[in-house]
Amino acid sequence: MTGSPLRKTAWRSHELQSREAIRVVGSREHNLKNVSIDIPKKLITVFTGVSGSGKSSLVFDTIAAESQRQLNETFSSFARHRLPHYGQPDVDLIENLAVAIVVDQKRLGGNARSTVGTATDIQALLRLLFSRVGEPFVGLSSVFSFNHPDGMCPRCEGIGAITTVDVDALLDRSKSLNDGAIRFPLLAVGSARWKRYVLSGYFDNDKKLEDYSPEEWELLLNAEPHKPPHPAKGWWASSMYEGLIPRFHRSFLHNRSSSDRNEALESVVTSGLCPDCHGARLRPEVLACKINGNSIADLAAMPASDLVPIVAEISTTAAVPIVAALCARLDHMTGIGLGYISYERSATRATLCWWSSTILRSSPSPTMSSIWVRARARVVGASSSRARWPISNDPTL
Repeated sequence: MTGSPLRKTAWRSHELQSREAIRVVGSREHNLKNVSIDIPKKLITVFTGVSGSGKSSLVFDTIAAESQRQLNETFSSFARHRLPHYGQPDVDLIENLAVAIVVDQKRLGGNARSTVGTATDIQALLRLLFSRVGEPFVGLSSVFSFNHPDGMCPRCEGIGAITTVDVDALLDRSKSLNDGAIRFPLLAVGSARWKRYVLSGYFDNDKKLEDYSPEEWELLLNAEPHKPPHPAKGWWASSMYEGLIPRFHRSFLHNRSSSDRNEALESVVTSGLCPDCHGARLRPEVLACKINGNSIADLAAMPASDLVPIVAEISTTAAVPIVAALCARLDHMTGIGLGYISYERSATRATLCWWSSTILRSSPSPTMSSIWVRARARVVGASSSRARWPISNDPTL
């Protein structure tokens, strides 16, 4: 006899229950003091605590790090050398781990050229689609990129907006150059940049700007870089004279290197939609290429939930595989609750975009066998010595 059927059933039930939880025994990563915990799967767990209590050490540096390390070990040595390296955390035992997807607290990286479409690779599929079946044909997929010289709007250089200097905010016409007519800290009276104007030999430095002739205004505001023919004493021999507007664009607007400079710039510049592309970022000939009456900018401006049926209607043979891939990506976005986001939206303003991009790129299917953050914790051992708040058992959080 190997045991009664009732005892076998109880043992199997206990084994099944143990596999439904991630088990951590004796975690000592960073400031953790032999923390042991069972985290049931398929539920949501919230880890709370004061700063420094060990939340991140347990969640990111112990559980997630070990899960990623075990996953990386399944790849060949060639692939492992090209993946992020995760050391073995300081813990006695971790059991029943599943694939971990880390949603960290950082914003999506990028700049003014980054959009939700570029971050999720959906823009790349749209570009490929229009290069294959868009009419009239205007070129390969790179032409449909607002980051490529052949595709970007020449006026805004693919940004979709332009920043201009507000002359009335920059200059006080009731004052002379010597009196501080230029209202910008880096061009204050006595500064080296201010001397580029008062020593140029072009102006009566005690003359109010409101009394300037049209020729003087043109020299002050719009002159291209050149050597002044008769500069005053103290002018640097190698220096070039340049009007305020082109100088601002070259030295300040294209080189925002500090928060202090940015704050000063905000008071003298204005931003708005590009008057040429009206925010579409692309050249007119690129926007003229359409599929079923829509340009690539029209599609990028649609929320994912509205874009799916539009894309699905494209039945041209050359577009079939692209449409299938595009619809799959859009369905993922809608499935994780981001169907309201349009792909023209700036990635720097889309906080959730990093998460959607990670899911789309790392998950082979919209449903995962288990995502470790969807669990409910049950404390079975000592917590960090610095912890003051308990790990929540409330399933409603």
